[in-house]
Amino acid sequence: MKKFFSLIISLFAFVFNLSPLTDIQLITSAFAQEKTASLEEIIVTATRTDKELENAPGIVSIITKKDIEKRHVTNIDELVNTVSGVFNLNRPQGMEPLVSLRGFPDQSRTLLMMDGVAMNNAYTGGVQFRGLLLPDDVERIEIVKGPFSSLYGGYAMGGVVNIMTKMPEKSEFTLKTGYGSSWKRGEGMDDLRKIYLSYGDRLKDKLSLFASYGYQATNGYPSILNIQSSKPSSGITGYMQTTDNLGNTRYLIGDKGDAGWWDDTIMFKAGYDFSKATSINASFIRSRYEYNYDDPHAYLRNAAGNEVWTYGTVKESSFLPGGGGRIQNIYNITSETQFSTVKAKLSVGLVDQENSWSVTPDSTATRSGGTGKVSETPSQSYNADIQFTLPIFDRHILTFGGSFRHGRADTEEHGLANWKDEKSKTALTYQSKGKDITYASFVQDEIIILDNLTAYIGFRQDWWETYDGYANDVGKAGYPKNYDSRKASSFSPKAALVYKPFEKTTLRTSIGKAFRPPTVYDLYRTWTSSSGTTYAGNPDLKPETTKSWDIGIEQGLWKGAKIRAAYFENYMRDLIYRKTVSATLQENINAGKAESKGVEIETEQRFGKAVRLFVNFTYTDAVIKKNEAKPSTEGKKMTQMPEKMFNIGGEFEKGPFFASLTGRYVSKRYSNDENKDTVNNVYTSYDPYFIADAKVSYKLTKFAAVSLSADNIFDREYFAYYKAPGRSWFGEITLRF
Repeated sequence: MKKFFSLIISLFAFVFNLSPLTDIQLITSAFAQEKTASLEEIIVTATRTDKELENAPGIVSIITKKDIEKRHVTNIDELVNTVSGVFNLNRPQGMEPLVSLRGFPDQSRTLLMMDGVAMNNAYTGGVQFRGLLLPDDVERIEIVKGPFSSLYGGYAMGGVVNIMTKMPEKSEFTLKTGYGSSWKRGEGMDDLRKIYLSYGDRLKDKLSLFASYGYQATNGYPSILNIQSSKPSSGITGYMQTTDNLGNTRYLIGDKGDAGWWDDTIMFKAGYDFSKATSINASFIRSRYEYNYDDPHAYLRNAAGNEVWTYGTVKESSFLPGGGGRIQNIYNITSETQFSTVKAKLSVGLVDQENSWSVTPDSTATRSGGTGKVSETPSQSYNADIQFTLPIFDRHILTFGGSFRHGRADTEEHGLANWKDEKSKTALTYQSKGKDITYASFVQDEIIILDNLTAYIGFRQDWWETYDGYANDVGKAGYPKNYDSRKASSFSPKAALVYKPFEKTTLRTSIGKAFRPPTVYDLYRTWTSSSGTTYAGNPDLKPETTKSWDIGIEQGLWKGAKIRAAYFENYMRDLIYRKTVSATLQENINAGKAESKGVEIETEQRFGKAVRLFVNFTYTDAVIKKNEAKPSTEGKKMTQMPEKMFNIGGEFEKGPFFASLTGRYVSKRYSNDENKDTVNNVYTSYDPYFIADAKVSYKLTKFAAVSLSADNIFDREYFAYYKAPGRSWFGEITLRF
């Protein structure tokens, strides 16, 4: 680690000891065109350099600050759920939302970055969206679909989502506050309240400062139901017969209480421009998130009309939820400079998850207390990246550099003397931990073959090592376990072509390879249940890989109209899967092969500045092709991958008035790997749904605006495992100076 920080210090010294040119020489005529393009037309993520959107390789979508203000969202992941090819599984509290691209299941196969720093955590490779960042602090989001390990390394199998935070250009102050609730009390996020404050300034055209704080909370609604397989005893009433998602008879006997949550986030950001060519930016974000439940509800009554909490083998503990939360700090420093014709960028970041915890009551617990357990997982991810961009001859632009990543995670489970107090910890009952480290080098050559034809050829080599693996299921035979360190590497090439045969026509195609390294959770999370079954990690796992290609066209039509279409194929190998070795052992192995093929179509029509209409459609056929761990899944749809999605909407703006209406459809998904969960509209099912949201706003004065939003305006009832929220409204006041 000392060597690492010495390297970073040396790189900073290298960057800032240079004397950049007073008059910056443009690298090529292509760079000159980029300088004159508007911010909305520039994409950074696709090439690691400023590139006009129409010339960027890959299928790219951009969400601007103005787009964000047109919608009502409570969580950062919701900002991307109307983009074609993007699936956003927004779950209730206690379970993290996920964003996946192009048929790749699980969040860990999509890379999420914030200001160029990877946010995928060191434990599962996922992203903890809740409380990660305030939507009001986002300046823009770039979504690049397709394999991008050639530039960004692991996790970028389905693509990259890069969130860019705001930096003020002038003095500004913002205050937002709002309140909302469900249309019918108890059917959605009751008593949702928000407040947001920010201040920014730019001093002497050199120093930029920004600070913000946001808080939101809701009393929630009873989304977690108590479903049992055993029928209540004779004489007990109040239950309802239902089924599970497989069609088996079940009985609804209560719920676990209103599921409330709160989060708050504070951000500090500063930037200094030494010259037009050299700048440095630093940011700090601290976020807290906590979910909780009020008193559970028993629907059962005996002959005397009294509540029934136990019967047969059903105990009161089945009604009890467990709360949880997370505290996270993000540190980031980036710098840019130019000397002669060379541009250099350096970034250093730390994602420090102080803690992520969840509470589980024991089977003997009651509403008044009793024992339980708390699971806690602090983790850290250190990142460093340096790149250089320079012209070679007349028609080549070379981008190259190196990256470093170090992650560690440590899970501990302790008993609780009182499950209602997560601080009443007793003895350690379980621990697993591990570390990994990755070094990488990359290079990309942008070749301007013709004025209207550009090729991109690049590759990246990642060297990965895992070490200090450890698991201890305290008191069980064979524990503790220490695992040997292990190394692996991955070569990720990619090639792309961008061709503009006509002024309003752009053709794109690309082919490449991407990978995902096994995580600390995959490798070392080994534990034995009370029934005697061991769920084992596997320290010998190989990285998952995909070979992917796509082709797309963007065509301008008549005035204000355009259409874009893309076709893609992904061939996944060595998917990590849990194999049943025996009646008492299940182990992670590289067992799977899968394919996802699909089409994305989107079109837009604008009528001046007043009206915008859009529609997009995504079809994805994601299928397991081979699974040695469970052959019965071969030929089945991959879990949590909808086959069809579409978004449709319209916006109207005139003077101080603005209105938008957006509809989203998501088809049936499976949580059972054999696709047996075909029953809809029951607890634990993943139903097809169409929901519509609307927002209207009015600018009262130059400084003040009001808005009213309505979510799920048709009050559609559906399940996404838990019961989804019904119709709700939210009113907000915004002051800007």
